Amino acid sequence: MDPKLVEVTQLFARFKAAYTRNDLDVCSNLLSQLKVLLTKFPSLPPSFQQTPNAVEELTIAREIYEHAVVLSVKMEDQDAFERDFCQLKPYYMDTCGIIPPSPEEYPILGLNLLRLLVQNRIAEFHTELELLPAKALENLCIKHGVELEQSFMEGAYNHVLSARQAVPHETYVYFMDLLAKTVRDEIAGCSERGYDYLSISDAKQMFMFSSDKELQQYIAEEHPEWDVKNGLVLFQKAKESQPCKEIPSASVINQTLGYARELERIV
Repeated sequence: MDPKLVEVTQLFARFKAAYTRNDLDVCSNLLSQLKVLLTKFPSLPPSFQQTPNAVEELTIAREIYEHAVVLSVKMEDQDAFERDFCQLKPYYMDTCGIIPPSPEEYPILGLNLLRLLVQNRIAEFHTELELLPAKALENLCIKHGVELEQSFMEGAYNHVLSARQAVPHETYVYFMDLLAKTVRDEIAGCSERGYDYLSISDAKQMFMFSSDKELQQYIAEEHPEWDVKNGLVLFQKAKESQPCKEIPSASVINQTLGYARELERIV
């Protein structure tokens, strides 16, 4: 076997051992070394040179980048996730017929869809979706992201929050927690504008918390301007702290009339 391939294989074995014992610092250090060693393989993207060890090199490189993506989730580093996923993507899109499909392909592609949804990058979400083959839409991990996006766009926030309990893969939990926070913040903004107060039981149901303690912790951490008194969540203090914006009605009317006169001239 090629000495360079042997070196990568041995170092990757050390990485997986550290990954198993959840030693993230060691994993991060070994991953940096692995990425440097991978640059010595001419068979990898973007060159894709046909070498005697091309299949083995492509296979181990793909597995290394798959572990890198999952490691970035464990470390809660979204920037690292994006970098590692961009490096991994050619192994899914451009190596068909060269190496066998990876069992981690759809879970990681679905994880990326979830990341884009959390970051509110909806246009990129649909672009990534268009790149997938039709059969991919039947995969549970891909369907999970598609259904979440539909619920999010429809404002069916209860479906988004309840989906946290039925994630198709354990790595999805991190992004689902972020999405749940985004949804609860959206509900909080609507609640402040729509109500002066809510009972704790109604607020708990609306925000989909299982206990009063979880609700009170959320309020303390995210909305300390709310008051909790006599079994009620009071929004009045938050409303009073928001500055009132004066609507320039005269200028808006004049502008609208100007548009109307211009339209008459065109007709």
